[in-house]
Amino acid sequence: MYRYDEFDELLVRERVEQFRDQVQRRLDGSLTEDEFKLLRQMNGVYLQLHAYMLRVAIPYGTLSSRQMRQLALIAERHDRGYGHFTTRQNIQYNWPKLRELPDIFELLADVEMHGIQTSGNCIRNISADHLAGVAADEVEDPRPTAELLRQWSTLHPEFSFLPRKFKIAVIATAEDRAAIKVHDIGIRILRHPETGEAGYQILVGGGMGRTPMIGKVIRDFLPKQDLLAFVEAVLRVYNLEGRRDNPYKARVKILVHELGFDAFKARVEEEYAKLDGPTINADPVEVERIAAYFAPPAYEALPATSESFERHKQEDPAFAAFAETNLGAHRMPGYTALTISLKPIGKPTGDASADQMRVVADLADRFSFSEIRVTHYQNLVLPYVKLDDVYALWQELKAADLAIANVGLITDIISCPGLDYCKLATARSIPIAEAIAVRFADEERQRLIGELGIKISGCINACGHHHVGNIGILGLEKGGVENYQVTLGGDATENASLGERLGPGIDGDKVPDAIEKLVDVYLAQRQENETFIEVVRRIGHDPFKAAFNEVVEGAARAAA
Repeated sequence: MYRYDEFDELLVRERVEQFRDQVQRRLDGSLTEDEFKLLRQMNGVYLQLHAYMLRVAIPYGTLSSRQMRQLALIAERHDRGYGHFTTRQNIQYNWPKLRELPDIFELLADVEMHGIQTSGNCIRNISADHLAGVAADEVEDPRPTAELLRQWSTLHPEFSFLPRKFKIAVIATAEDRAAIKVHDIGIRILRHPETGEAGYQILVGGGMGRTPMIGKVIRDFLPKQDLLAFVEAVLRVYNLEGRRDNPYKARVKILVHELGFDAFKARVEEEYAKLDGPTINADPVEVERIAAYFAPPAYEALPATSESFERHKQEDPAFAAFAETNLGAHRMPGYTALTISLKPIGKPTGDASADQMRVVADLADRFSFSEIRVTHYQNLVLPYVKLDDVYALWQELKAADLAIANVGLITDIISCPGLDYCKLATARSIPIAEAIAVRFADEERQRLIGELGIKISGCINACGHHHVGNIGILGLEKGGVENYQVTLGGDATENASLGERLGPGIDGDKVPDAIEKLVDVYLAQRQENETFIEVVRRIGHDPFKAAFNEVVEGAARAAA
């Protein structure tokens, strides 16, 4: 993984001291909260309902065990003993004290971390496939590209004050595990169909929030050496023409929509043609230097199958269930990528205690070349695990309450913090996610249902990605009461689609009943090996709407 050079180190250390001075001036009253707001946002500090919130960048979701231990220390010393992993592969602390924030940033700097550009109208943390470098079907590791973009975009003088926040994601597989189609820019590394040369497919204009849109392909194939100049052309057009009069209409997706995609594309190509590419694009020597940091670890030569692994699956049904849901295919024979679910039944999604973070760090040292990944599904991954070691690792996870066998299943719910923490939220998300998980807690039933993604947001900003949930739930305030809209048919993968509302909003206590009805329709209609989203696409929304309306009508009768 990437290691800071002297420029990274100097930049982050200087930022710590700058922010220490800014915090002191806020505490002594020299800065008002309005004056301080922009300064704290540039360092990932939000003012939430009850306290400040700090968002720490985890570039392309890659963490070392040393960094994870430091995150645990910060949670223990400066928060309430836990951290929350987000859909942008970052970690958030919900209870830091303002006066302690500079000390937190110093601790982060000690392990090459920071909060720079995790907030504000800038290019945010670059995200990527959490299986980067180990996916069996990838063209190449997308993390060097993500790191190149991170270095280029950090404190970029032209793009630090954009009309609105700007998010970029990178993958290198046909399967999309990073939701690139709902990013401002999505990048897929692929091979030219005729030459075999590796290059980029570029998508622009995706996003969620109050106006969700699926990104469109603006370049089918871009030579790798031209990446920075082309991305700069997109951002220049956006920076010049994006709306600044209305924050709800300021994202690049709105500009693409209002201009029309063809007109937007023409403007980008015109700007791209004017740019002096060689002065913007990365020096090949620098590209090679970055790529060298992502060289594969010292794998052992192993057979493709493990006798001990197969034997333990036969002997222990609980282990077999975990292996079925939490292990992924690996490019190296005899290895697997092991997902640690942060979705315990009846507890907040995406949270990890300081003790659990240390356990994961220790397991990474013992079993995964000291490396951890954060997924946009709010889980963690150990990317380099030998099949021979999975059973021993699973036993360690069980002891730490981390052996939850539900990855990709109905209880693997994505949820924002909602009204329990966020001042923008209009309804709670965490209790809804907990109630659904409790309703479907039976592990055998979860496996019977199979792959089904539920995503929950506590407001229209859609931090819980509800628009692209197979079942999406949006919490709103209606007449002083929390009310929840349910959508169907969303998908964040390579087959991306936006969910459609099933009917009127319902009270929070009716949401599990509604989910139950939708699942019943799916199970009744499912053909062999069909997933939930496949059934929705085959039979349409009407049977699900009818089932949902039974819940709505039942609630109305009860209220009468």
